[in-house]
Amino acid sequence: MLKADNSVSVRQYYFVISLVWILIFILIARYFQIQVISFDAYAKKSNTNRIRKITTNAPRGLILDRNGEILVDNNPTYVLTAIPGELSQKGEKFGLISNIIGLDSNRVSENYKKYYRGKFTPTRLAKDLTFEQISKLEENKYNLKGIYYQQFPERYFPSKIRASHILGYVKEVDRSIRKNLSNKENYELGDIVGWNGLEKKYEQYLRGTRGVHFYQFDAFGRETGKVLELKPQEASPGQNIITTIDINIQFEIEKLMRNEKGVIIVGDPIKGEILGAVSAPDFRPNLFTGRMSEEEWKNVLYHPDKPLINRLNQGLYPPGSIVKMITQSRLLENPTFDPEQELKCDGSYQFGDRLFRCWWENGHGKVNLSSAIINSCDIYFYRTIGYYDLDLLAKSFNMFGFGKISGLDIVSESKGIVPSSKFMNERYGNFGWSKGAILNICIGQGEILVTPIQVFNFTNLLATKGLAQVPHLVMVDYLPKNVSPKLSLNIWNRISNDMENVVMHKNGTGKSAYPDIQGIKVFGKTGTAENPHGKDHAWFIGWIESENQMYSVVVLLENSGSGGTKAAPIAKKVFQSIYNNIIDIG
Repeated sequence: MLKADNSVSVRQYYFVISLVWILIFILIARYFQIQVISFDAYAKKSNTNRIRKITTNAPRGLILDRNGEILVDNNPTYVLTAIPGELSQKGEKFGLISNIIGLDSNRVSENYKKYYRGKFTPTRLAKDLTFEQISKLEENKYNLKGIYYQQFPERYFPSKIRASHILGYVKEVDRSIRKNLSNKENYELGDIVGWNGLEKKYEQYLRGTRGVHFYQFDAFGRETGKVLELKPQEASPGQNIITTIDINIQFEIEKLMRNEKGVIIVGDPIKGEILGAVSAPDFRPNLFTGRMSEEEWKNVLYHPDKPLINRLNQGLYPPGSIVKMITQSRLLENPTFDPEQELKCDGSYQFGDRLFRCWWENGHGKVNLSSAIINSCDIYFYRTIGYYDLDLLAKSFNMFGFGKISGLDIVSESKGIVPSSKFMNERYGNFGWSKGAILNICIGQGEILVTPIQVFNFTNLLATKGLAQVPHLVMVDYLPKNVSPKLSLNIWNRISNDMENVVMHKNGTGKSAYPDIQGIKVFGKTGTAENPHGKDHAWFIGWIESENQMYSVVVLLENSGSGGTKAAPIAKKVFQSIYNNIIDIG
């Protein structure tokens, strides 16, 4: 047999042996790195493919009236979702969904893009599925791999009241909303978040904590059961909140405002609790739950009466004569002022080159301070202009809560405007206005603008002689300190007596508000606020007393005319409603 000489040198032999051992060492090191050093990281990646985290939405807390009646509840609805990693031929699947249950495939596709947040995270396709649609999905489940449905707690309004501007509404969290949330880590796409009213103010209490369950899947995406080593977390419902609202009072004042535009507020002036509040026109409380068509939504959004605006704390109005008691207090604090001196009202007053008129063109004759309040005489306050200083008058308005946030527990409150000399200089220039501006401001006209909730707080301060709590809509243990006007008891008593005569005196502008109920005292003040954009606004403020009980009322009717002829009769019905539903005399 022929043999070939071994041409491999010893050096080459050892080189090859060394190279083999190096490669073996590299493989062992790599194996050690994967199986030991990086075990947690690769196990996590493996579990990502094997284990799927399914979150369950937590029911939001209920919103109740003061007596435990449910105002806002949760109603289970079905949501259609998709697992992107399990979907193949998405367009075909979406078309199939459209054929089976009648959903627009384009809308389904848009929702998929809108709520997509991960390959193995459920992505919302549609909500509010009917039982019939769910049944059809079950019949075709094997043709819809990656398509699922689950229950979702949607807001539901079971009571007889609307209270839409109080309760507010929620919105679905999409990418743009989540991006602007301060605590975005607490929300997933498709969650709901309080967006207005009490739903927004008390979001941290109402939203609850979502549940988490872990399921394992095989290589084909089929569920093989729960992951036993990972403990599930059940969804924790949000906390219930109890409002100060009385459902019967709320129902009655909503009926009164059904064909009106404006505001009614009823409350307990001592505690600051709001028993009922209406901003009209309003909207259906389930506006944002997905049950409204696009046409209905546009009708609400572009309605000329702007029903989405919360007039309670966002509407700005000249107050008119309802703030004459502030001017009255400023006069009484002047030691040289004589409240009993009679001044003549002949229907007009000349100041410089301008003629200012009283609302009663024929004039009220001779009036003193009390009869000027009772008759709401403008000329009397014009003639006392020598006692006014604009900044001191502005300070008095501020003391009664105007020009600042009231503290109501609903967001987006307007501050209003209380004109001072600084404000007037900034708006008109140092020489662009004169002392004549005070004539308008002292009777609640001109540049001054207020919100109805500020007027409610003002009314409560008058009723309690400065001891009212901050207005609020939810029962709470702590309230911020309210403004407290520093007036003498004599001034407070005079204001109360004059406001009682506004309703009880035969010449009182508020006599139409008298409810003719034995055992109660009624106090009030009317106002007719000039509106540069149309008819005058009608105001009435006041309260009723019965032994140890006291209830305040604010009525504002936009573009309605006189406070005495329009707002006062509505206030009478409100007083009667309070008596019928709450007050227990004797």
